[in-house]
Amino acid sequence: MKILMVAIPNHHFFQWVNQLKDSGHEIYWFDITDGGSKVERINWVHQIKGWKQRFNFPFRQGLKSKMPRLYKMIQKIRERDTKVVFEKIIEDLKPDIVHCFEMKLAGMPILDILEKKDNIKFIYSSWGSDMYAYQELGLSKNEVESFLTRVDFLITDCKRDYKIAGENGFKNTFLGVFPGNGGIYFEKEFIKETADRNIILIKGYEDGVGKAIKVIESLELVSSNLLKDLKIVVYSADLKVKKRIEESSFLNSLDIRILSRNKFISNAELLKIMGESIIHVGNSISDGMPNVLLESMGMGAFPIQSNPGNVTEEVIKNGINGFIIEQPLDNLAIAKLIENAIKNIELRTSAQEYNTNFIAENYNRKHLQKSIVKLYEKVLFNKN
Repeated sequence: MKILMVAIPNHHFFQWVNQLKDSGHEIYWFDITDGGSKVERINWVHQIKGWKQRFNFPFRQGLKSKMPRLYKMIQKIRERDTKVVFEKIIEDLKPDIVHCFEMKLAGMPILDILEKKDNIKFIYSSWGSDMYAYQELGLSKNEVESFLTRVDFLITDCKRDYKIAGENGFKNTFLGVFPGNGGIYFEKEFIKETADRNIILIKGYEDGVGKAIKVIESLELVSSNLLKDLKIVVYSADLKVKKRIEESSFLNSLDIRILSRNKFISNAELLKIMGESIIHVGNSISDGMPNVLLESMGMGAFPIQSNPGNVTEEVIKNGINGFIIEQPLDNLAIAKLIENAIKNIELRTSAQEYNTNFIAENYNRKHLQKSIVKLYEKVLFNKN
């Protein structure tokens, strides 16, 4: 089977596609952004890169900053049209399946070609805010309906988005709910007992959707007696978050570590930190099923997570195996959840047992690999 993947360079995409390694299928990746060099972690995949620019020219960055209008004119001549390139790829490869990850970034640029090539089976994976907040992402309802009409097979990372797709015209085959990264691999030896944990772990996105600063503000409302013997780790921290922490005398009196968003941290290293964490806090106003939420639960950290579109409650029973942030902009409410979680070791102990078993049963990478490989076989032979 010949499968053409269409996606931006993305850690979760790389993890998903690696589930097909040694499956016997020919896998191609059309990097829709043509960003960067060949990706070594998927070096077994045929990577279609270097397609965007017709030619290079010296002093390009200087011209871009000093003469932006001239630079834009040159770029119009210099850049190849995505649709033209994609159509040529389709004609040359003749793939059995095209699978795109994300609608706006990867799907919409190639929709016109896929509508012409309606004999090719088309899979779409919805990630994050893709379906939930398509209008905020700049897509109209008509555009979304047109796109979903062409989609033959749908994968979502939560139940909520399958419902939204149906409300926007999707009537074809739903392949199921899968984590966007194709499953989670857990290092069991890194999962510490509840009493041996000493880290408060916070996802540091502050990008319009992510609301990490509200979590940082909430920490300033937590009793210093509860925090003084703990470590605080803020990972994937945007510059705004880093600056806000550095400006806080209270936070700087604590043992706090900032892992910037633009600096690479391996997934294995992050999982190890999760395995040592008392709680993991993720706060946003729009998302799908966060992979880091599932990872933190699987590594035994007590989850405190926002609930956009009620997606978090698909895996968290509030007050039983985690806390749901009902008001993501209310730092006092978040502070109370953090305090309650730190104080209630019995709750965290029972939640850790439940969560590690639940995630291992439903999101284990090794278990899901067979299902993902079979998924493509089902598409090829169109078994319902």
